[in-house]
Amino acid sequence: SSVAFARDGKTLASGSWDKTVKLWDTEAGSQKCTLEGHTHAVNSVAFAPDSKTVASGSNDSTVKLWDVEA
Repeated sequence: SSVAFARDGKTLASGSWDKTVKLWDTEAGSQKCTLEGHTHAVNSVAFAPDSKTVASGSNDSTVKLWDVEA
């Protein structure tokens, strides 16, 4: 499992054993969306400096890049 904040601190990305990456609105305390595509647990997430892309690494031996508007 892993978490990362967008540069502005308003969005949090979390990766989990359930094979998903979730984006959270930190001000509202609510989930924004779920990103699906890994076939095993997600063990790392990171935002690009512009917060428009999230990278996720998984035990399925892949790294995925997700286009997001954080």
